[in-house]
Amino acid sequence: MLVCRPLLVTLALLASLVRGQSWRPCTDLLPIDLLSRALPRPGPAAASQVQMVQSRGSRGIRLTGSVPTALSFTASHIFTNCNYFPSEFSLVATVKIPRLRQKTNQYILSVVKEESASLLLGLRVSENHLHLLTAAPGPGGRRRISFKNVGLDDNRWHTLVLAVSGHYAMLTVDCGLPVELKQVQSFPSTLNTQGSKFIIGSRGHWRGHFSGLLRQLVLLPGSDARPRLCPNSEPSLAELLVPQVLRSALLQPDQQGSVYPYEAEARVTAGERPPCSGPEKGQLWFNVQRKGLFICDGTTWTALLQNKERLDYVEDYQDLYTRSETLDVEVFSIPSEGLFMAAANKASRPGSGIYRWQNGSFQLYQNISTQEARAWKHFKIDGKIFLVVADSRKAEPEMSVIYRWNRRRKRFLLYQTLETHAAQDWEAFQIHNSSFLVVANHRRARDSNHNIQSVIYRWNPDTKLFEVNQTLTTFGAYDWEFFTIGPYHFLVVANTFNGQTTTISSTIYVWVDGCFRSFQNITTKGATDWEMFQIDGRFFLAVANSQQFSSRGPSLYNINSTVYELNMLTQTFIHFQDIPTHSAVDWEFFTIGDEKFLVVANSHDGSSYSLNSVVYRWQGYEGFISVHSLPTFGCRDWEHFTTDQGSFLVYSSATSRLSKVFRLRTY
Repeated sequence: MLVCRPLLVTLALLASLVRGQSWRPCTDLLPIDLLSRALPRPGPAAASQVQMVQSRGSRGIRLTGSVPTALSFTASHIFTNCNYFPSEFSLVATVKIPRLRQKTNQYILSVVKEESASLLLGLRVSENHLHLLTAAPGPGGRRRISFKNVGLDDNRWHTLVLAVSGHYAMLTVDCGLPVELKQVQSFPSTLNTQGSKFIIGSRGHWRGHFSGLLRQLVLLPGSDARPRLCPNSEPSLAELLVPQVLRSALLQPDQQGSVYPYEAEARVTAGERPPCSGPEKGQLWFNVQRKGLFICDGTTWTALLQNKERLDYVEDYQDLYTRSETLDVEVFSIPSEGLFMAAANKASRPGSGIYRWQNGSFQLYQNISTQEARAWKHFKIDGKIFLVVADSRKAEPEMSVIYRWNRRRKRFLLYQTLETHAAQDWEAFQIHNSSFLVVANHRRARDSNHNIQSVIYRWNPDTKLFEVNQTLTTFGAYDWEFFTIGPYHFLVVANTFNGQTTTISSTIYVWVDGCFRSFQNITTKGATDWEMFQIDGRFFLAVANSQQFSSRGPSLYNINSTVYELNMLTQTFIHFQDIPTHSAVDWEFFTIGDEKFLVVANSHDGSSYSLNSVVYRWQGYEGFISVHSLPTFGCRDWEHFTTDQGSFLVYSSATSRLSKVFRLRTY
């Protein structure tokens, strides 16, 4: 268990104050902007020393000078009352570091003696490591604290807080879980900085020169900076003190043009829709088929130039005959390989199929042995591509399987097995730098008990395996949905049945102090799916209610499913709209141009599986209104996807081998 240790003025100094002794710290106990102090004055001379670069939506400084000590200043400028470096302090840095090769070391900051160039203190980064170096007694003596698996050199923005107090050093990256190390010897309380200087981006010579971008570098004497930055809506860019020239929304040079040389990193991708998340923020995508230019805002592709499309009609596009009845489809992309679809097929023989989009349609690509598969989930970790299947065959022990894409063989191969109980769904998500999986365990095979534990697994970067992180009590769990609002992370479960009735509570959980805690309960009726979506800054949750059943009466299939909206005042999800459905088992949200849509999977009305599934369009104050009715048979799942040929919907049939692909015609 990690314990946050507040860094306070040392006990010895407090004791001296109590005794009435005169004492003054070497510097004010306020944040010191080291980067601003070291930056040269804007002008022609600065052009040979630094360059300002905009990358992924934020600016940083790149060192370009031929003199490795160009960004430096004497320690006496900040240690005005005495010559000792504070024994308790925090260093805050916001950096973007390219991939580093093995045995490559680069200094973010160093404090060195001017005459001898000996190192007093250094903050150094290497491949997946961060090191704090300090001088030790004896000629050339040095101590090192090393944090492993920090993931800083991934060419993304990160904000790190390194807090030091006595024997302890604590590192926090992007407001994530702090990692604390205990040193054999405490940080020196008499580190004399007389005759020394601070150097930004090196240790005084070209070996170890910092090659990345630096946006923030702050020294906070006497306290832990983490509470000042975290929680934060943009943890990778959390700000304590950022130089003003890097904060401005727009460049506004004065009459002399006194700004640093400036460039912006931009890459234009053509072809199929690439992923859009934090790492791609600020990148451009040209959609050849739609003749539009889009920019990634960190979550979605926003049109810069585009002919606005509108949905005209839906046409039957492909009859997709699967290995057996299909309970779920998962559409995903593999870089350099194209678009794929995993079908969760009910029959154990011959198993489930992986399909590839070729020549404008899905073609069988690979067969994978599964045991009454219920769902697939695609996810990535450190650039590796995985698929996890929810197997539900009644057997002890019940196992679900994770597969990993093998680049050489171009196939998914078995990677890890996890014990599950009639698993219905997997959800994959990331919080800060940690990767998680959560399984919806539906019931236990030996006693058909639906009131069991669903499990959250966490990726162990050392073993490269998933390990149990937390268990949550669920009631016939059918689906999990992860979503983030601002700095807060949520999980919502669709509880279907508690052994007596389907009218039960489904629970929203919120991430607090390293685990999920109950946030809100919502009454549902045989809930089978949650879909979270955002429209114009408003946050919604739609639940698919499949049936109303209790031991005292008949089952009802023609019931309402409900859309809830987050009320910012009460900080809860409240009722927004009821939509009549027929044993709804899935919602899918998608957009075309500026229009927003929901499509429901209607599966059964009590007498027939041949039903219309309905597409609803967002109409603002009116909510969602029906615009298209699509004939389906045993519809179980919808997926929306786009290719160079346009926008499509695919649905899976739980009662037939025939699933269908529809094309969304636009104008």
